Amino acid sequence: MESPVQKIADQELQALLVPRFMNYVRYWTESDRHVTATPSSLGQWDLARALRDELLGLGVKEVELTPYCYIIARIPPGKGRENIPAVGFLAHIDTASDVSGKDVKPQLVPDYNGEKIALSGGLALDPAQEPGLAAQKGSSIIHSNGDTLLGADDKAGIAEIMAAVEYLLNHPEIPHGPLEIIFSPDEETGKGLPEFPLEKIKSAVCYTLDGGPMGEIETECFNAWKADVEFRGKVIHIGAARGILANAALMAAAYAAMLPRSESPEATDGYYGYYCLMELSGDLESARLEIFLRDFEHDGIQRRLAALETIAKTVEAQFPGGQVIVKSSPQYYNMKEKIDGQPQALERLKTALDNIGIEWRLKPIRGGTDGSRLTEMGIPTPNIFTGGRNFHSRLEWVSVSEMCAACKVVIELIRLWGE
Repeated sequence: MESPVQKIADQELQALLVPRFMNYVRYWTESDRHVTATPSSLGQWDLARALRDELLGLGVKEVELTPYCYIIARIPPGKGRENIPAVGFLAHIDTASDVSGKDVKPQLVPDYNGEKIALSGGLALDPAQEPGLAAQKGSSIIHSNGDTLLGADDKAGIAEIMAAVEYLLNHPEIPHGPLEIIFSPDEETGKGLPEFPLEKIKSAVCYTLDGGPMGEIETECFNAWKADVEFRGKVIHIGAARGILANAALMAAAYAAMLPRSESPEATDGYYGYYCLMELSGDLESARLEIFLRDFEHDGIQRRLAALETIAKTVEAQFPGGQVIVKSSPQYYNMKEKIDGQPQALERLKTALDNIGIEWRLKPIRGGTDGSRLTEMGIPTPNIFTGGRNFHSRLEWVSVSEMCAACKVVIELIRLWGE
């Protein structure tokens, strides 16, 4: 069934999307997984306050910025639709710390000519290496200048939600029930919605906008664990070390070398999980590794946790007098089972894409979203594409036409849930 949303002109949505996105990415909202406080960085407050003020300026009367930097905005239902279940849309404020997100200088290419784009530092966006980029010839893209990441993860999602809100408020003829708009801090830290005010949320279902190329929708993600591995050495003057010294730094290096290279992020894709060494630090007396474990199956996570303990014993045997302590904790879980148990959220999403004429495909998230944790909390939350590519890198870029398509999906979902 063709939807009236399909007929919305891209130019109209671009006017709502592009200035917002170009503004949002200039906010320095890089989060820090080493900081336990929420939010983990002060810059996230700056964007949160700006979004609160923007929502109020659009005429949204119920907007709350919580003490932990969550924004919750509510749009009341249209007349006669007061008893329809509320639906929510969620995106995260922070950007990853893998590459600097400070002083982002977004570059808008209105009519991409299909050629290689030179960036700073000798980097380049090369359509010969990226079929997705080559397909944008003649369309608009936005990319980083190469000094920083771009921040499409997840400011593209924020811009798409905000543009949909403005469009909806300007077109009261679109039917809708109660709506909730949620923006969250610290998604990139893997904390999993700490301090999230679940008791305030009224939505029966929610959707994150935190995905990649057009048409990709996601209902399953990794089970995610973190392991902190501590090494305690046995120290003596290195001139008298024979038979006595247990070098904690060398223990950590030996441990890291035993992590299976065939089960690393760079060696796996699809449904294959991995170990990822995130940090290594230390000296003769003490050292530390931070390791991320990812697997789509719980059994796979247990196997990896057991392997870390086995490696610890092996290193201790190689370094008499040294000690290895493994401390592991969960970060988030695969949302597939709970979404499968409440299929309406996904079915409405598929219908929305069908109605707009977008060919959809289900894809596993090789990571997680705040929707993973929200699903675990009882609100099924599938993930929707945003049009971004090369997240967490200096080569990050986003397709403006695909941002428009994501915005149409949000508007169509609002219409479908409002029927």
